[in-house]
Amino acid sequence: MRVGVFDSGVGGLTVVKSLLEHKLFEEIIYFGDTARVPYGVKDANTIIRYSLEALEFFKNFDIDLLITACNTVSAYALDELKAHAHCPVIGVVEPGILAVENAISDKNATILVIATQATIKSRAYENPLTAKGYSKISARATGLFVPIVEEGLYSGEILQSTMHHYFKELPHPDAIILGCTHFPLIADAIGKYFKGNSLLIHSGEAIVEYLEHHYNFSKRFEKTELKLFASENPEALRSVAKKWLDL
Repeated sequence: MRVGVFDSGVGGLTVVKSLLEHKLFEEIIYFGDTARVPYGVKDANTIIRYSLEALEFFKNFDIDLLITACNTVSAYALDELKAHAHCPVIGVVEPGILAVENAISDKNATILVIATQATIKSRAYENPLTAKGYSKISARATGLFVPIVEEGLYSGEILQSTMHHYFKELPHPDAIILGCTHFPLIADAIGKYFKGNSLLIHSGEAIVEYLEHHYNFSKRFEKTELKLFASENPEALRSVAKKWLDL
């Protein structure tokens, strides 16, 4: 089993981390479009075009499955990717919604969605959750977190100031959907900001839960080969992977 994982930058490594921990695949091919990150401030047509160009990269590998580990791509380009790919394509939004359903039975729970501007504009999380009966959903575009993560600033004054900028007027929600795969890299800081009272839901574990729910993984691989590629500065990607994935 060989899986491709695509993200606009380094954030998709949070999905890779969960895949490695659960030993679902024999080989993971990761591509981060670091030359053009972030996607979340771009228009829909550009997001789709960039996503299809990334798909061309994966045609160099005989992958069995492609995971778009980018909420913005999942919100805008998933149908196009499915139409052009030679293998199944999975986004991160639907698994995130499944994770909410499995973790939160109270339909009156307060849920905060944080994501890039494009993902929030799409209402990719709010509309399905509202249709499922969740009545107290709020959303906030927190795009500055993306370059902060890309710079490796997982704690410190800049991150604290940015969280205060985004969250200072918000009540503590029961759950927070980390609607960008970059955000789990600062999940500890976000959790502490809300004093540990909010359940954090992120794409990595949600993807694993979704895969195990929809596919029959009868085998676990003791060793997974990970190949990392980036459209710009691959050494920076490998550096983040080394820290985050304990390589």
